[in-house]
Amino acid sequence: MFEEIMEAEIVSTKEGRQYHINLAPGELAEYIILDGDPARSHKTAKFFDKVLLKRENREFITYTGLIGNIKVSVISTGIGTDNVEIVVIEASQIVKNPTFIRVGSCGSLQEHINCGDLIISTGAVRFENTSLYFVSEGYPAIASHEVVIALIEAAERLGYPYHVGLTVTASGFYGAQGRKIPGFPLRYSNLVEDLAKLNILNFEMESSTLFTLANVRGFRAGTVCAVYANRPKNEFIKPKEKEEAEENRIKTGIEAVKMLARIDKVKREKRKKWWYPSISSI
Repeated sequence: MFEEIMEAEIVSTKEGRQYHINLAPGELAEYIILDGDPARSHKTAKFFDKVLLKRENREFITYTGLIGNIKVSVISTGIGTDNVEIVVIEASQIVKNPTFIRVGSCGSLQEHINCGDLIISTGAVRFENTSLYFVSEGYPAIASHEVVIALIEAAERLGYPYHVGLTVTASGFYGAQGRKIPGFPLRYSNLVEDLAKLNILNFEMESSTLFTLANVRGFRAGTVCAVYANRPKNEFIKPKEKEEAEENRIKTGIEAVKMLARIDKVKREKRKKWWYPSISSI
């Protein structure tokens, strides 16, 4: 049954249940994995040692559970920065200090980055405008250094091929990413080539808004994506490789959560705000 919403600005019930994600305080962990495809939430939750909560509303499918003694959640966001905006803002209303790890898919802009590889984003070029309703065009969209470190360490330990660098976040899949579709003329016909020359690694559709909103609020955020398409070679991932790549990125995200939990434990013990290499190994 639809519960009463208290106001039109902060759209939630009296108990704080959020309108779109349908979660209340206490139902969402501080470590939050963001999937795009709702089916991936089910797949990610299979790696939990224990599921404490499952909630579905629209495209937002959430599981909260335990990995060892670490409480973690996974939420599907669907496609695009508008959905990411909803999840980040509503999560921030019910979790004091969330950490977001986007676990997604992307297209490589560099010929040497193969389908199935992982790309860890250090920052994102803003080819979308959702974030611009909060900040100016010059505001940087940067991933948290602690999340980037945790994702690199995770990929290394798991032995997956990975790359680290800048991402472009597009507002669409076809024209916004320079795909040449018959009958639909492009405004920027050399987009892929021009971005590749700038040493940008990949196209995806969420990270710049995620990084921007997280930084505005002082939260941590990062992204790891599996490569589904190599744009310079005009290649798309094969079904068997896609399944393996999807599992690799999920495992990398989960391993990164474990790393971040260790980082946070060390920071609490040392009474430090930031983690840096000489504090301890992770």
